Amino acid sequence: MGGRGRSRTQRKHFRQGRENVWKRTKSDDSAAAATDDANGKTNQGWEPFATQNPGFDEYYKEQEIVSPEEWDSFIEYLRKPLPAAFRINSSCQFYLDIQLQLENDFMKSIQAEDADGFEVDPIKPLPWYPDNLAWQSNFSRNQLRKSQTLERFHEFLKLENEIGNITRQEAVSMVPPLFLDVRPDHFVLDMCAAPGSKTFQLLEMIYNLTEPGTLPSGMIIANDLDVQRCNLLIHQTKRMCTANLIVTNHEAQHFPSCQLHRHHSENSKIGIRQLEFDRVLCDVPCSGDGTLRKAPDIWRKWNAGNGNGLHCLQVQIAMRGLALLKVGGRMVYSTCSMNPVENEAVVAEILRRCGGTVELVDVSTELPQLARRPGVKKWKVRDKGQWLASCNDVPKYRRTVITPGMFPSGKLFKETSEHDIEASNGETNENGDANSENGVQLMDESLAPPQNLEAEVSTLPLERCMRIVPHDQNSGAFFIAVLHKIAPLPAPAATEKKPTSLPEKIDSNTTQPIKELDEMKEDNSNVDDIDLSGEGDVQISEANPDADLLTGVGEEEEVPLDNDENSINEENAKEVTKPSADVKKTASGKRKLQIQGRWRGVDPVIFYKDESVVGKIIDFYGIKESFPFKGHLITRNNDMNHVKRIYYVSNSVKEALELNFLAGQNLKIASVGMKMFERQTSKEGTSAPCLFRISSEGLPLILPHITKQIIYASAVDFKHLLKYKSIKFSDFVNQEFAEKAMKLMLGCCVVILNRENGGSSDSLQEDTKPIAIGCWRGRTNVSVMVTALDCQELLERVSTLVSAEAKPEVSEIELDNTINEAPANS
Repeated sequence: MGGRGRSRTQRKHFRQGRENVWKRTKSDDSAAAATDDANGKTNQGWEPFATQNPGFDEYYKEQEIVSPEEWDSFIEYLRKPLPAAFRINSSCQFYLDIQLQLENDFMKSIQAEDADGFEVDPIKPLPWYPDNLAWQSNFSRNQLRKSQTLERFHEFLKLENEIGNITRQEAVSMVPPLFLDVRPDHFVLDMCAAPGSKTFQLLEMIYNLTEPGTLPSGMIIANDLDVQRCNLLIHQTKRMCTANLIVTNHEAQHFPSCQLHRHHSENSKIGIRQLEFDRVLCDVPCSGDGTLRKAPDIWRKWNAGNGNGLHCLQVQIAMRGLALLKVGGRMVYSTCSMNPVENEAVVAEILRRCGGTVELVDVSTELPQLARRPGVKKWKVRDKGQWLASCNDVPKYRRTVITPGMFPSGKLFKETSEHDIEASNGETNENGDANSENGVQLMDESLAPPQNLEAEVSTLPLERCMRIVPHDQNSGAFFIAVLHKIAPLPAPAATEKKPTSLPEKIDSNTTQPIKELDEMKEDNSNVDDIDLSGEGDVQISEANPDADLLTGVGEEEEVPLDNDENSINEENAKEVTKPSADVKKTASGKRKLQIQGRWRGVDPVIFYKDESVVGKIIDFYGIKESFPFKGHLITRNNDMNHVKRIYYVSNSVKEALELNFLAGQNLKIASVGMKMFERQTSKEGTSAPCLFRISSEGLPLILPHITKQIIYASAVDFKHLLKYKSIKFSDFVNQEFAEKAMKLMLGCCVVILNRENGGSSDSLQEDTKPIAIGCWRGRTNVSVMVTALDCQELLERVSTLVSAEAKPEVSEIELDNTINEAPANS
């Protein structure tokens, strides 16, 4: 079950961070200086890295992804720095204000400043992105230092990005989610989600048109193989404050099935019986040469073998995505590579394997202002310095690496006997290239195929794919294909004859030994769940050595079903968190190892059902019965007496979690839900009637549904709370507000900005998006429970909104002096 030797390419691709190519170490500098002194040269200081690679030029000229007339322009743009791009979060409260600020403030100020060396449009919206929500900035660091407006714009971007109102993202990376056509009721799977910018984009889409205080009926599962990248993904998506997201940690090509066993099928209380998806985003690991403009170190590392080594993994991930997709659903396959072997070859191979059950969608009329090229229908494969036009040109000893699916026709190797397959004595690294600097020797000339062969032409409609190239719209490069599932995938014949030229053991960088059909689980009634990549999904290896499968917990383990829905969750929570005897023994004397069902070292997911605590929360905040509250709370700690955080999940996520419990905890969940309540641990907090305060993330959702602990503040008092963080009752401008604050119970409260001039109000205003902050009503004061960054941003927004407000009874200067003379105690 371990299988740690598998998928080395994918694990290496994710685990090893790219070195900082712009910073040389002191040892490199001293060595270079010593060499210059020895040669009698003067050290000229920093020199730019080379942005050229003869092998790259030869490869892409031969593949003809751009015409010979465009080649110089293509290369010129690849060597330029990439313009920065960002996207406004359409679900944030102030997105229209941010849009107006960009259009009316920054754009006009920069044009008026007219500094030397500016581009024609240093800041401009991307014309192809809907509603002017995506923007591009194109200026250098020197220009940033010279222009006060640009410096102010840069600080604005950093603040808004940290808060979550905007997301900095490469322009072409925004394209794939736009072609998924996501709606609020869709179940969406992002198979290779880290670092999370596309997941954030998908979340915005399902929240689009959702009423304030409500949640969409759909959800998103964002998956990634690497634990550290999962943490980055969680950090990125937390800014969205969503209850409709589950983050999982699996190999994408082995993403597990989640379906009920047969004896559960009669229970009508179970919401969903099999986890299938309306939309799948399959943005696979790739060689990444489309990102040369932002990662110039790829120039010196590039070789054709990188794409060849990833082709089989990409096919496996795409096939697994299609197996999990509902009939009638849509999947987008994308890469940030320009290589046809990673792009059109993968799409052609999955179309052949699916046998007419999947079609390639023509989306040429969508996003008409996006410049794109149609996919190519012919290409060659380069291996060990040789061009190969078809699989019959591949030497026998290389046929485990260069597979038929890499070629346009996809035809299998000619039948040969197994003893004819011999490894050459001079065989070297499969990712090597004879023209690279790796010292690889060219294969024997008697085995080398003749050159100048005519490439095969695919009969599939690959022109429906799209390739974005840098010089069309001053962007990076990207490849996108949109696939529509029109029927269940065909099950491979159990007695299908395999090509004898392919050995049973496949190279670990490409695929694993093929499993026979009769080894699949008997409960798999859905043929789409059969992995057509040649592997079953029952073997799951993980990158985290501390998160292995529990000993003795098998794939077939079933959880008993109780007729009472509440007892289902309670019994499962107890069962899945109970460690085995082996785990207890190894953990003795050390920090208790967290266990999530079958996964070691992962925090458990448990429905929170402490009636006394939940009842106090409902009573303290006056939560309306119409709000779906009970049964939607979860915790990540199996010790119910020491719960610090309570998370809230949407109905769709709740049903998915219940299905996961009943199906045997197949999903390894890294993060789920939105933090709704936090335990207040201060001395004053422990004496409050309710120990749990509302978190900033959960406030926008729960605010329309609470009836107690709410007060309305005038603009002056609201701004001073944000500015000073804590104010005594006697220091508030509006004494009516101060009196109402004193009447609140000790503990968490919500302060809402009253946009009407003067005074406060007793009921929630008609404003559909009230401006509110979580506070703590102390014995003598009111303190803000919001981060400094959020206070800073909100203070600027409020100041803009109430700039035309009438002069208050007491000037702000007077109040500032009062507070400065007698600072409030928190």
